[in-house]
Amino acid sequence: MAENDPELLNAVYKEVSEKLGMDTAMEIYRMFKGQQISFPVRFFNPARIQRNIVQEYDGTNIRMLAIKYGYSEKTVRRLIKDSLEE
Repeated sequence: MAENDPELLNAVYKEVSEKLGMDTAMEIYRMFKGQQISFPVRFFNPARIQRNIVQEYDGTNIRMLAIKYGYSEKTVRRLIKDSLEE
């Protein structure tokens, strides 16, 4: 069947099928065909990360939190400050 031949796919679907399998590529096609999709740079929800940072903050661990969550120390300080102001 033609739909099982990755060489017939458009580039983006071919790449998805190579990485995730033909069934996944077909499902993505069915769900989103005709739409333009952009993905956020950050994988995790920023509001939830902020809550975690505030909960885990002990007054001395800004550097550790920055490393753990992939933020700069300045951003971690700002998130904590913003949370305390709310």
